Amino acid sequence: MAQFFSVHPENPQARLIKQAADIVRKGGLIVYPTDSCYALGCRLDDKDALERIRRIRQLDDKHHFTLVCHDLSQLGTYARVDNRTYRMLKSATPGSYTFILQATKETPRRVWNPKKQTIGLRVPQHPVALALLEEMGEPLLSSTLILPGDEFALTDVWDIRDRLEHDVDLVIDGGYCGIEPSTVVDLSGEAPVVLRVGQGDPVPFGG
Repeated sequence: MAQFFSVHPENPQARLIKQAADIVRKGGLIVYPTDSCYALGCRLDDKDALERIRRIRQLDDKHHFTLVCHDLSQLGTYARVDNRTYRMLKSATPGSYTFILQATKETPRRVWNPKKQTIGLRVPQHPVALALLEEMGEPLLSSTLILPGDEFALTDVWDIRDRLEHDVDLVIDGGYCGIEPSTVVDLSGEAPVVLRVGQGDPVPFGG
């Protein structure tokens, strides 16, 4: 049975954030708010929790998982970023973007795209997500909370709790996040390619 925390969306309670981080560190799979929509999250090196995400969302090995980072310095550990790419990232973070980048050796192969050796990375703007990432001191391996057969991400935390209470360890209620996922931009090639138009403005990347 999943725990349920109601966290203030602008001033998250430190006690609840610490408890949430402890649940993740102990192998927990959580639902948490971002600046685009709710997401599933776990530790990067947690194989069991990763498989739980795959099972919940029915994902194949071609799916781009996302490392949600607290800031760009953290992101640079897990992706190859040259000066040109860094400038683009700096202008768009934090924000509702997911960037596809070449993974470094610090990123486990099981979360790479097997053909392109890429990984999705983002720096969110939601206070709850940022507080959790700061408390964790490491990224969250994440996937947007869109369940099989659904067109949009789940937004109602009570609906999320009802549908996933036996599949996750914690649901963090951080208020309404919207139904539009992040804009996905592939920065792994010579020029940016907008793969999905979402909440982030695609225009700066040629979308």
